[in-house]
Amino acid sequence: MDSPMSENNEDQQYPRRWNHIRKILERAGPFCHPNYEASPEVLNFVMTSCKILVIGAGGLGCELLKDLALMGFQKIDVIDMDTIDLSNLNRQFLFRRKDIGQSKAEVAANFINSRIPGCKVTPHFNRIQDFDEDFYRQFHIVVCGLDSIVARRWINGMLLSMLSYEENGELDQSTLIPMIDGGTEGFKGNARVILPGMSACVDCTLDLYPPQVTYPLCTIANTPRLPEHCIEYVKLIQWPKENPFDCAIDGDDPHHTNWIYEKSQDRANQFNIPGITYRLVQGVIKNIIPAVASTNAIIAAACATEVFKMATSCCLPLKNYMVFNDLDGIYTYTYEAEKKEDCLACSNVPKILEIENDNLKLQQLIDILCENESYQMKNPGLTTVHDGKTFTLYIPTVKSIEERTRENLKKTLSDLGLKNGSEILVADITNPNTLIFSLKFKSHS
Repeated sequence: MDSPMSENNEDQQYPRRWNHIRKILERAGPFCHPNYEASPEVLNFVMTSCKILVIGAGGLGCELLKDLALMGFQKIDVIDMDTIDLSNLNRQFLFRRKDIGQSKAEVAANFINSRIPGCKVTPHFNRIQDFDEDFYRQFHIVVCGLDSIVARRWINGMLLSMLSYEENGELDQSTLIPMIDGGTEGFKGNARVILPGMSACVDCTLDLYPPQVTYPLCTIANTPRLPEHCIEYVKLIQWPKENPFDCAIDGDDPHHTNWIYEKSQDRANQFNIPGITYRLVQGVIKNIIPAVASTNAIIAAACATEVFKMATSCCLPLKNYMVFNDLDGIYTYTYEAEKKEDCLACSNVPKILEIENDNLKLQQLIDILCENESYQMKNPGLTTVHDGKTFTLYIPTVKSIEERTRENLKKTLSDLGLKNGSEILVADITNPNTLIFSLKFKSHS
């Protein structure tokens, strides 16, 4: 770890190293925040005190780490659970062929640390869910370069859960950690600034995310025409039937991907369908959209600029959503996404789950939580409370409990003792916290 003395030596060796930054931070301007005071101390804060967390070390993450380090940020942590694949090398420029199979976070951190003197990037080869509130509380700003809506919603929920409020209901802004979020989809991208508790959060704007491509079950089962049909057949029908690894599909497990690849190839041969490749199988399993290096660079630059603005107040931040499109020429615009009054994640209003009546089956209730655009849950587990005691309705993530509660899926809410006004506790991978819903039957309104 570099000592302060070594950092000073580096600055003496390159005396004009930070001149481009000083020109911004040591001069006031018309776009500065109203309370901004130009001073050399601002750069000192950026370099010695400000802690940034980068989530994701892929296409966006590599660009973000490079941009932030060259802007002067020297205390950066990066989280990524993935390892480097051959297909990453065309755009994730911090990696080389020799790095294939290694942790993205660790290789990216080592590259930046060795290339940019004074910068200390700390890698975490983990899932974001592996860390608790104390870990996230140490950072000044969180910046996301994710390819997963579920992960975005989870970290959004974590930052919201860390907020504190005064007795009068006012937000204690000292507990607020800004989140800068970037996303790309081919030649399109977006950057946004989220102030938890103050501006629109990820869940407020779930309808902005594109729906996943799905194929009719009758087509993939009876008349497949595309290689994707064969892969979906194995994923949706063969895997549950044969259960080769006695667990759910993990798109990051090469053993799972290989099994699906081989079975998909067999089915494609039966119907004379060409085009099955390992990379296509990965794309279908993980819903991967092809990435474009230039789009990643532009969106990462926009996000890094917002991080810099947020950390220094040298310029007013984006307010609060920028869309970029270079499919036909170059087009960009910004607008202010608004908070949703009944947002599942950030609103303080009671969460009401309105359904027709108590004849609804538990499975149908779960389908509502998964398919309704306001909830978009993935695999919710449900419990309820009667007379101060907790009763498990259905838990899909623990095999032994799932087997014991599976019969409840066929029962009606009335059979399960749920009434108008009953509370249901819902846990899902889209949120780090358990959500409490109050049932409301339309027939009783």
